[in-house]
Amino acid sequence: MDATSPLLERISALHPKRIDLSLGRLERLLERLGNPEARLPPVIHIAGTNGKGSVSAMLRAMLEADGKRVHVYTSPHLVSFNERIRLGAEGGGRLVGDDVLTDALERAEAANGGEPITFFEITTAAAFLLFAEMPADALVLETGLGGRLDATNMVERPIASVLTTIGIDHVGFLGPTLGEITMEKAGIIKPGVPVICAPQKDEVTAVVERQAGIVRAPLHLGGMDWTVAQENGRLVYQDENGLVDLPLPRLPGRHQTVNAGVAIATARTTGIIDRPASLEAGMTTVDWPGRMHRLTRGRIVDWAPADADIWLDGGHNADAGEVVAAALADLEDRVSRPLFLIAGMLTTKDPAGYFQHFAGLARHVFTVGVPTSDASIAPAALAEAAVAAGLSAEPVTSVRTALRLLAENWRYEPPPRIVICGSLYLVGDVLAQNGTPPT
Repeated sequence: MDATSPLLERISALHPKRIDLSLGRLERLLERLGNPEARLPPVIHIAGTNGKGSVSAMLRAMLEADGKRVHVYTSPHLVSFNERIRLGAEGGGRLVGDDVLTDALERAEAANGGEPITFFEITTAAAFLLFAEMPADALVLETGLGGRLDATNMVERPIASVLTTIGIDHVGFLGPTLGEITMEKAGIIKPGVPVICAPQKDEVTAVVERQAGIVRAPLHLGGMDWTVAQENGRLVYQDENGLVDLPLPRLPGRHQTVNAGVAIATARTTGIIDRPASLEAGMTTVDWPGRMHRLTRGRIVDWAPADADIWLDGGHNADAGEVVAAALADLEDRVSRPLFLIAGMLTTKDPAGYFQHFAGLARHVFTVGVPTSDASIAPAALAEAAVAAGLSAEPVTSVRTALRLLAENWRYEPPPRIVICGSLYLVGDVLAQNGTPPT
């Protein structure tokens, strides 16, 4: 369903503020809908700053390899709203169809009765309706923003509370310090429910340990209770139950080793996966569009210099910049190419913190507006931020313009490596232009 559909536009108008963290409005709506959040399949609830989507994708791949039907809820979408809701089925889940989605949204809209409610709250209610009504063996449920007051936190008794890497982001909503942000994320921790936590900075670990202790939730902390590493081109995971030797995850980047560890720790802690071979199958089949996503065909590829190596990544904060730069440095070590960035970012982000990791790595940055957002940083201002971070940069009118400039002026070998980055909204627009939306 396109974001400009009359139904989605009507729902968006129910609350003037795009984000208003609270649970009261949703609690009222869910009660009118018969409390579908109390009738869900076993829920794996995931919060964090970076890695939520990758961990969700790995868990889905492992569970489906194990023969399980898996519902998945993620956000935001890249091209179509339907990407947010994946419904489990025999042989693998599918994105929700327009007719099914429209029915659920209309029921939620009718039950709400025109009262104020945010877009994320009412669409989460519609998702809960579908997840409750359609049988599945598990629901992988990703928070939208934060945790404590996130709409997904209406689930009272998940089988696991999962915390991916936590860093600075969304300070206007979650607080300016790492400790305050962690408190919000750790708000998904429930009494007696196991907590699987990625290795974290000491400040984050202290908050998570304190919160888990208060509610007596068993804590499985990466780097202490379980470890994961790359060894001789393999992924080696170990916990109190022994060692697992697996292929590296199909998703590129060193950071995916940690994300894989979180997913494996979740599977082993909950016992929801029956066959050890399913862990291996999940590593080799996982797919997560828009995050270190290589483009090999489509209009974007056609506009670029011949044989260019083109990647997309929607990471948009300083920590994301660090892991993307590390992934590109690894690519450079294996196959050296001149690196160019085409970047667009939103005004809520920290461009200097993002760009600083590419100094000495990227040859040049083309800055663009984010076409689908009113909160885009102006390309000239974004170029100034890149220059301040030690990069060569210039503003251009569009991704296509940047690719045209490269194609017209490229006379060297080898062909360039081009990364379109800085915003999931930008990545979604590029995938739509390219004609290769997620499925």
